[in-house]
Amino acid sequence: MHLHWLIFVLVSMGWVSDAYKCNDTETAGAKKKLYNLLLSNEKDIKWPLIFNKYAHNIRFKIYVDMYVTSITNVNEKAQSLTTQVRMITAWPNGNMIWKPDDYCGIDTFVAPKNLFWTPDIVINESIKREFGTEASPNVQLLSDGYTFSSDVSALTTACKMDLYRFPFDTQNCYITFQSSAYSNQEITMDKLSSLSSINYESKTTFKSQGEWELLDINCTKAFIKSWHYYVDQLIYQVIIKRRPLLYVINVIIPVFLFLVLDVISFLIDTNREDKLSFKVTLLLSISVMLLLVNDTLPSTADKIPLIGIYCCSIFCLMCISIVETIFVSYLMARGAQKRSVETTATVNGQDGGLRGQQNPPDSVKDQNEEQSRILEVLNQILTEYRAATQRNQRETPQTWTRVARIIDKTFLVLYIITITVLLSVIGSKWFP
Repeated sequence: MHLHWLIFVLVSMGWVSDAYKCNDTETAGAKKKLYNLLLSNEKDIKWPLIFNKYAHNIRFKIYVDMYVTSITNVNEKAQSLTTQVRMITAWPNGNMIWKPDDYCGIDTFVAPKNLFWTPDIVINESIKREFGTEASPNVQLLSDGYTFSSDVSALTTACKMDLYRFPFDTQNCYITFQSSAYSNQEITMDKLSSLSSINYESKTTFKSQGEWELLDINCTKAFIKSWHYYVDQLIYQVIIKRRPLLYVINVIIPVFLFLVLDVISFLIDTNREDKLSFKVTLLLSISVMLLLVNDTLPSTADKIPLIGIYCCSIFCLMCISIVETIFVSYLMARGAQKRSVETTATVNGQDGGLRGQQNPPDSVKDQNEEQSRILEVLNQILTEYRAATQRNQRETPQTWTRVARIIDKTFLVLYIITITVLLSVIGSKWFP
């Protein structure tokens, strides 16, 4: 069978001549004679499954090779894959057999496709199908009774995608060929070439160098029950891998840099009002990144993609960081308020002392020594009370400020530890 396929390819590319025994005139006559032989009986041409010369073998094997030449579109939201494929279909026709030696060595013959029976092969996952230019109008006949057809088409198929590891994801899309009318007692299906040759030719002729890379093409056989009979299936598995560079540059790295800036913002003095506004600006930037990711990912994913967890986790961490900054700023403001009260009390005390010095009480020359001692003791007690009050007022704002700085440093350490653990867990799932 592979020899026939090799002959077909060589003849198609012009490497083997189809008339090596005769001159041009004799070859032309042989082709006309062969045409009359092959195309004289229309019923034999149209219905090889019924009017087969070899009636004891009415079970046909259809060969289908599929070569992926480009990946034009992958729609994650619609869960569809659009590829340009080249399909080579081969099937036997016992009525189309001749001896090449009787016809100047002609072992292949090109004829219009509409004159022949063609397999009714359908694609189960097909959403839309368009031929690249137009369907090939001809088929190629081999002298041993096999008919070949080659078509290039743009095929859009449904493909269930797993976007959990987006944009480092690999997708498996299936394209299933089967007959729409014949059971497996009449038609069976198989691939014509080996998987290695299909993969080699697909990767060699692969034209698109966009977001997706073709990794492998596998093929398996199966059958399903349709009403009261079974139908043969040929399932091609197309394995593609996303090139993640665009998403790494546009989403992952910017979000990480925003997180780094948020950590560095702890070096800004807490008394500065622009620290809070800086953190809020970073949070708004993360929100824009979430909108970009939301436009790409499907709304009906089974699992939340890791990139969504990555962005949302960093968004939540930055929200917590803003709450901590607001709380620390409140403590610092409380300490500053106490310090202002202390300064006001000190100034008032000094003013009172000055007024006391400027307006001393009238001295009484005849005041006795006992009353003087009593006044001196009372004055000393009052002075010590004022000093203790001022010392307590001085310690209170320092305590608030000290608590705020301890909370800020402790949160920074816990923040960095949380970020390290989060990125390690997400990275281990992204790159298992």
